[in-house]
Amino acid sequence: MVVRGSGVDLKRFQPRPEPPGPVAVAMVSRMLWDKGVRELVEAVGRLRARGVALRLELVGAPDPENPGSIPGDRLAEWNRSGAAEWSGPSEDVPGVWAQAHIAVLPSYYGEGVPKSLLEAAACGRPIVAADVPGAREIVRHGENGLLVPPRDVPALAGALERLAADPNLRRQMGERGRQIAAAEFGEDIVVEKTLHVYRELLGKRYP
Repeated sequence: MVVRGSGVDLKRFQPRPEPPGPVAVAMVSRMLWDKGVRELVEAVGRLRARGVALRLELVGAPDPENPGSIPGDRLAEWNRSGAAEWSGPSEDVPGVWAQAHIAVLPSYYGEGVPKSLLEAAACGRPIVAADVPGAREIVRHGENGLLVPPRDVPALAGALERLAADPNLRRQMGERGRQIAAAEFGEDIVVEKTLHVYRELLGKRYP
């Protein structure tokens, strides 16, 4: 049996209406290059150059012990230039999703089931993610989000543009994401599956 991810608190992470204002894209993650941050900043920059009004919020801390960590001065420069709004880590992730229209994780890191995407889905936000193992567990292409090839900036930009231009599609995908999170990834479901594995193993070991 495979237990997919550690689950999500469906009471804490609840759907909320979209906020007003320009479409906001949020990424909640450690700030590592191989999480696809550079590609995301570039994709949003390309869209803005074509007149697509997007806000990009990066939420998370660098990881200085990791050789792939994005330097703090680069994150600060993106802040100063307006390329992205980096706010560091947040203890109010439900609040982050409440202020966002689209969740994104273009990671090619080698994820498990990304917790941030489970939480975004539970909050009713459509997702754009790299088509890699882990992300595929929660993102069903065309249902609750869009999957794009890893490190493909034009494809990433195209997926973001599609969702930014279509509020009805965002709503439909957000509702479907909440359904998937509730049916498959609630903490009680994951805990029960985990306990079942232990019961099976102990039963075989101690008949």
